[in-house]
Amino acid sequence: MRILIHDRNEEFSQAMAGTFDQVIYADGKYAPCQGCFHCWTKSPAACEMKDALQEICRVIGQADDLTIITENWYGGYSPAVKNLLDRSIGTSTPMSTYRGWEMHHTLRYGKHHQWRVVVYGDTTDGEKKTWALTAKKNAINDGFQQSEVRFVTDINELEANAL
Repeated sequence: MRILIHDRNEEFSQAMAGTFDQVIYADGKYAPCQGCFHCWTKSPAACEMKDALQEICRVIGQADDLTIITENWYGGYSPAVKNLLDRSIGTSTPMSTYRGWEMHHTLRYGKHHQWRVVVYGDTTDGEKKTWALTAKKNAINDGFQQSEVRFVTDINELEANAL
């Protein structure tokens, strides 16, 4: 399953709908993660908060290819995308294991293929290095075998078939 998470707008969601199995617009209207860890223990992979992100762990857990389109915010995800990713912690379990010679939580959904991040906006060379490391570590944490980061200066030039 190919999933797209983005922070653009509803029109962008509609334009990308034919290219991805599911398109999730991080519009910033979701409640932030409360850190209760119920998605780990009490109701595995389901958030206790009753909003559109209640099942985000299961959605991301089923992704073979995950593409994230985000504005660069000081070398990190936009607040709306970061909030959505924070709410997906239930894709793993509270138990730990070694992956890539590092300690990580065990995966609830197994391995996936590609974690891709498309970053738009002004980005310095230092931020590009940070992005490469962030994408690599996020991919390992969520069980993706590959990670990729692309930088675009004008998001309007991004075509659906290029993703």
